[in-house]
Amino acid sequence: MDPLINLILFGCLGIAILALSVMAVTAKSLLRSATYLLLVLICTAGLYLFLNYHFLAAVQISVYAGGVLVLFIFTIFLTSNKGDLLERHKIRKYIMGGLAALGGIAVAAFALLKHQFVYGNNTTIEGDQEINMKIIGEALMGTEKYQYLLPFEALSLLLLACIIGGILIARKR
Repeated sequence: MDPLINLILFGCLGIAILALSVMAVTAKSLLRSATYLLLVLICTAGLYLFLNYHFLAAVQISVYAGGVLVLFIFTIFLTSNKGDLLERHKIRKYIMGGLAALGGIAVAAFALLKHQFVYGNNTTIEGDQEINMKIIGEALMGTEKYQYLLPFEALSLLLLACIIGGILIARKR
């Protein structure tokens, strides 16, 4: 694909993620916030597809957009009444949130400006090569250094705790 088209697609996905993230945080309805979060997760999967990580895009859609967000929506339905709107915060919380956002932007800008990106030898930029599924599987389920079996199991315990919490909240009524 043409590098200009790559840049345009990346820019569109980045702008969509930024705009939808702000909308998710500033929406007055919890259900709208969850919907905007769903769109952010789908755009993130689009970034993975853009980088030729088809497996990660499928995982992003199925696990995060399909599983975790459904748990969020169930929790919203179980814990809030119809027509509930979020309360307005005091100005101090907005100032602290803005400072935290500026700090995050500063850290990201520092990392981007200090890192040297190499484009010449990376074949995935041109879309010629995809990572082998066996390599991804060994990285996810391995117990060696830089392999992710322990975080994978910790995430499964976290999701189990979310499910149990949802059941307990639903049972109180």
